[in-house]
Amino acid sequence: MMAFITSMRHPDNADDYAYNETLLSATLASLEQQTSDDYIVIIVGNRAPSFPLPQRTRFVEVDFEPPARVNGPHADRSGFVKDKGTKIGAGLLAAREHEPDWVMIFDADDFVHRDLVAFVETRPGSDGWVIDRGWIYSRSRNGYRRQEAFNRTCGTSYIIPFDAYNVPPDLSIHSTQEALLAAYGDVLPNIMGAHRNAETWHRAHGRTLRSLPFRGAVYHVDTGENHSGKALAGVIRPLDAQLTTDFAITSDRPRPSTIFACLGPKSIGESIWMLVKRLLGPAYRAVRRGTHGTAARHDG
Repeated sequence: MMAFITSMRHPDNADDYAYNETLLSATLASLEQQTSDDYIVIIVGNRAPSFPLPQRTRFVEVDFEPPARVNGPHADRSGFVKDKGTKIGAGLLAAREHEPDWVMIFDADDFVHRDLVAFVETRPGSDGWVIDRGWIYSRSRNGYRRQEAFNRTCGTSYIIPFDAYNVPPDLSIHSTQEALLAAYGDVLPNIMGAHRNAETWHRAHGRTLRSLPFRGAVYHVDTGENHSGKALAGVIRPLDAQLTTDFAITSDRPRPSTIFACLGPKSIGESIWMLVKRLLGPAYRAVRRGTHGTAARHDG
């Protein structure tokens, strides 16, 4: 069995919590179309979703304090990692009663390929998989492109054996945030609350992850609620049947408007500018290094 686990940000740290729920609902639709039913979905947050959850989905409520109080809706990195990591920790405790073989931590606005569970369940005994090739999708433009080094960009990128998380046997979903932090130890900040260096961390702990042989997830950006604030610029592919079929991504944006947003003059201009920066970047950096070196010699 696969356990999909995600966390919802604290309502006090959301620009629009109702919109966060809309994003979550779309994400759950991609999970609900899995071609195998051998999975459970765990959502952990401070407020239960206001819409009916799918059949295999469970909500776990926690009373953790909001990670950001002064700096607006986006917490700093340490606050973000603590909030997400402890919520994922509570999710693992909830998943434990279902005895899952695999865990996939996912972001509550991303999309997962419909064949993911079917692929994993026929390959027991593996160390796990990393999604290092995926897609990146902008709902505001209704378009997408390939995303290489996907696991360095998006948190919806690891499928790991449940046992790898060392879920504490003496804790429950009612445990305090501080108890969760203490019990999970360095597992929490490295592979539960953060993802960027998770593959390296697993390798250092004797677990060699395989690359998933297909683009297994979609990183959803331009939502206004991404912690990274990432946007998708330049020419991109308009949403098509491939993403709709594989990931259940839908949109009611008119086709002509979508094509203009993805392939219009602004997109072309952005792509040209990105190309110019790539071409001139090395020369510009060399000039700056030379200028700084000259200044240093004069200062000496």
